[in-house]
Amino acid sequence: MDLAVVIPTLNAAATLPATLDSLGGGPREVIVVDGGSDDGTAERAAERGCRVVAAPRGRGSQLAAGVAAAASPWLLLLHADTRLGPDWQAAVAKHIACEPDRAGYFRLRLDDDSRAARRLERVVAWRCRVLALPYGDQGLLISRALLDTVGGIRPLPLMEDVDLVRRIGPARLRLLDADALTSAERYQRDGYRWRSARNLAILALWFAGVPPRLLTRLY
Repeated sequence: MDLAVVIPTLNAAATLPATLDSLGGGPREVIVVDGGSDDGTAERAAERGCRVVAAPRGRGSQLAAGVAAAASPWLLLLHADTRLGPDWQAAVAKHIACEPDRAGYFRLRLDDDSRAARRLERVVAWRCRVLALPYGDQGLLISRALLDTVGGIRPLPLMEDVDLVRRIGPARLRLLDADALTSAERYQRDGYRWRSARNLAILALWFAGVPPRLLTRLY
């Protein structure tokens, strides 16, 4: 598959192997962009055959560095704690063939069997359907041509995913028919209600114009 998967990492040695396993052997390139891990993340990625790129810490700058290092015409931006469902390659191939001028994102699933997790998944599905606002933990499939058209990935320390999908716009976003299974660790640690409320507050402050470098203190 003529696709580069770009994964920003920071101390992700515990989750990255499962993410890489979920990719199978489909992508032409897997680029891990490390922001200075001290837990062996970069070494594990290299052992798995990934191309490892170093970049300043921050998902925006790391993703931008990974995109710059990739040679493929299609890019999949993926978090290091997100595992793709077994049908992801078919969904991506269909999108590339049928929707070449649009970007795609996966259905969010959380690795938690609780009712709170299912409620959050429904809220996320509504947010994507009504507000056209998928987050980075759902992955983002985009052609290099479209990414260049909307101005690329800005080197933001936070909210780089929202910034990008807002520039892509609702008309150029499509839901892919596959799941992205994402870690629920932060929600389990902080509580689903508190974590969701904090995320919503950060989003509201970002839309109000608060600089991302200040929002990182709340995240």
